[in-house]
Amino acid sequence: MQFQHDLISWFAAEKRDLPWRRTADPYQIWISEIMLQQTRVDTVIPYYKRFIEKFPTLNDLAEADEQILLKQWEGLGYYSRARNLQAGVKEVAENYGGIVPDNRKEISSLKGVGPYTAGAVLSIAYGVPEHAVDGNVMRVLSRILLIEEDIAKPKTRKIFEEAVTEIISHEDPSSFNQGLMELGALICTPTSPKCLLCPVREHCAAFHEGRQHDLPIKTKAKKTKSLQYAMIAIRSNDKLLMEQRPATGLLANMWQFPMLETAADVLPLEIEEQLSENLKGIVDKAEKITSFKHVFSHLTWNVDGFIADSENIVAPEHMRWVTAEEMDLLPIAGPVQKMKTALQQRGDV
Repeated sequence: MQFQHDLISWFAAEKRDLPWRRTADPYQIWISEIMLQQTRVDTVIPYYKRFIEKFPTLNDLAEADEQILLKQWEGLGYYSRARNLQAGVKEVAENYGGIVPDNRKEISSLKGVGPYTAGAVLSIAYGVPEHAVDGNVMRVLSRILLIEEDIAKPKTRKIFEEAVTEIISHEDPSSFNQGLMELGALICTPTSPKCLLCPVREHCAAFHEGRQHDLPIKTKAKKTKSLQYAMIAIRSNDKLLMEQRPATGLLANMWQFPMLETAADVLPLEIEEQLSENLKGIVDKAEKITSFKHVFSHLTWNVDGFIADSENIVAPEHMRWVTAEEMDLLPIAGPVQKMKTALQQRGDV
């Protein structure tokens, strides 16, 4: 098929030199695919290199302490990806002798491996002609095949999976699938597609009808929820109080400065009273030092950051008094990093 030939030839000539393209190890390709979910390639590259250095083999990751794993993932966001990846890797170590399954049924049964990741690992690592459909691929194929279904609807993915199954190269499924992804990243972009540079332009139904800017059809997502918090760095001599988030839910098991859900423009006195009561000691001299917004995929945190002094506080079970050096070893997420930066600029840590 000429479309396959034109796409694969272009990919061979123009593909970016990315570290995960230098290996056929299914474990390493699996890691790259999980990291690339909802994260830009440029951001992922240094994380991927450090991660492979820290956990070079599947067994290294299977046996890793979760806090060390989360520290390696720190800053990449969507931390459940890291926990699910480790859970899936443990299943491979225990049930498949450390060898990543080479068929869709078994690999899809692993924790955190959805239809896209399964298809990407199977086609890239094992050369199996399986579909790997993500938003990038849906955008490209909606234009090439003039598919007008709403790609925001989960059931639409099935249409694209069937389309890929029909047109995928059986000789080189790896280059075919990666070629579609690369085309979406470099040429067939969400806005202003570079049609004049496109290697498969003559096969593109949307281009021939002048409709490339109308596709894909995608309904707008619902407005994200907004929450207001106070985040408080509580001091005792040279130590600060840190708390570990619950084991499930958003930012599970990550560490943070104690937080309170508050009204906007909360007064320092209110912070002192609530924390003194919660921690059964004295929290005083609260001072606002920063304000910031942190956007997650489904909600926004509006945070006022405070620093405060304390007396007679024994850290509860899920909290810990730490020095600046000890804090550096704890896995913390983006909002906490913003607070930590504000404290560093003031010389408080």
